[in-house]
Parts: sequence; structure tokens; C-alpha cells
Amino acid sequence: MFDVVSVGHFAIDSIFLPDKKAPFIVMGGPAAYVSLVARHLGATVSVVSKVGGDFPGAYLWWLQQEGVNLSGVVKIEKAQTTRCELKYTDNLSHRKLKLKNKAPPITVEDLPKSLKAKTVHIAPIAGEITYEVAETLRSRAEWLSLDPQGLVRNFDKKGNVTCDSLADKRVLELVDIYKSSLDEIKAITGMSSLNSGVKAVHDCGAEIVIVTLGRRGAVLSVEETVYRIPAYKLKKIVDPTGAGDVFIGGFLAEHVRGENLLWCA
Repeated sequence: MFDVVSVGHFAIDSIFLPDKKAPFIVMGGPAAYVSLVARHLGATVSVVSKVGGDFPGAYLWWLQQEGVNLSGVVKIEKAQTTRCELKYTDNLSHRKLKLKNKAPPITVEDLPKSLKAKTVHIAPIAGEITYEVAETLRSRAEWLSLDPQGLVRNFDKKGNVTCDSLADKRVLELVDIYKSSLDEIKAITGMSSLNSGVKAVHDCGAEIVIVTLGRRGAVLSVEETVYRIPAYKLKKIVDPTGAGDVFIGGFLAEHVRGENLLWCA
């Protein structure tokens, strides 16, 4: 049994920063960030993902060297890997996200039959995980965690992204731990405020609700007791990509060890 299993597409990201003339190309996707952070904090980790033939073998080799189990990663040579383009503004507080390619969806048949975990973290990029997959994962985990960002993204013909409502709200009834941004929780619940959005997610059944607020830190709500978690002060922000994934990866690694929830956050 693994401590943390992350489920969602790996990606190839082209990141444009305001002080750089050309983008830099890196491995991306919540499944990558979450698993790496949790592993570095001592958790045993695995990933369920799907990539195309264009996904560099060097990325897979590096993940394995870092201790990430990849037995649940399916590579389809004739398919394309999910690719994203991220363009940041001058102060790195806002970005434009564009979907360039999308890998095939993750299906129930893709889940390893032996998969068992203390926590499974569902983190899609672009709708690659269905309710049926989430329902199956619920039966394989002691705790089910959800980052719904890839379930509320709507893409136009050019790949530009907007935040939309959650098409199948049944998934919220499956999860124990919920983590999203403020915009996402508002879109999912239809509520206009942070507190009402958090309460709505609790009402669906989630025991722990986390809302990340960028430079303002995060909110942790446990059985409707709300805590404000300050942001870690950095001298310089180089690239904020994956910050929320890093947060939840650290949280889950500590949570499976039974640490106090405020310490986990």
C-alpha cells in the first residue's frame, strides 16, 4: 500500500516569464508536483497517468530516480501528451493558460488492479478523469483527495481556458479532502463568498476543505472550523507554477503520518 497515489495527466509545459525572451520547457501536471513533494517528505508514492509517445523518457527516468513508482503510467506511442502554455504577467500574480494538446482520458481499465493507498489524490488537468474513475478510486483509498481544477476548466477552439461550473457534482460526495483556488470553489458551488463556498463543499461530505489564496496564504476548514494559514515569505519568486500542488503534496505527506492538521498545512 502506498502512502499517496496521484491520479492525473503528466504534461509538457511551455512557461513564459516576463524577464525571459523564450519559454522554458518542463515537465508539469499536478501528479508530478504532488508525488515529488510527498516523496521528498518521506511518503511512498505512485502515479496513475497517461502520456503520448512524445513524452521524454528522461522525465520518466528522473521520476523513478526520485523514488516515484510509475507502474500506473500508460504510454501510448501514437498519442500526444497533454501540453500547456503558461504566460505570466510582470509581477507573476496572474497567468494565461492555454491547452495545446490533450492526452487520452484515464479510464477504469487503466487503474492497476493492485492499487491501494492511504490517500489517493485526484488532480486532472483537462477533464481526463470521470466520475466512474473517481468512484473506483474511492474504494481503493482510506482517504480520497480532490483538486477539481481540471474538472471546471472550459477550453475554446484555440485552447484558451476559462473557469466553468462542475458538470458532475457527484464527485464531491466521494471526497474526504478538497483543495482548490478561490475562483474554483466559487465556480463549483455557485457561492459568491469564500465562507459560503467552503460550507457548501463540507455539506457535500468533505471533512477537510483547503482553499489556496496565492500570496495571501490559504484557508483550512476542518468540520467547519476555519483557520487562516499564512503564506511562506520568499525573498524572490522565480516561477509560481505548481505552487498549489506543492502545498497539497506536503499536506498529504504529513497527513498520512497522522500529524496535526495545522502542522500539515
